[in-house]
Amino acid sequence: MSRHKSLMSDQLKHEIAKELGVYSTVEAEGWGSVSSRDCGNIVKKAIEMAERSIGTK
Repeated sequence: MSRHKSLMSDQLKHEIAKELGVYSTVEAEGWGSVSSRDCGNIVKKAIEMAERSIGTK
């Protein structure tokens, strides 16, 4: 069991991973095989989506 509570749903993470082209890595090898850069890009995209949904920026 993970030590950290996820703030993003698995569905959202998978959707963004597909959009950024890293979902095949997630499917084949798990999240641990996704590069730090790609994980950062996923977080950045999630933040952009959240900001748009609340109308900031």
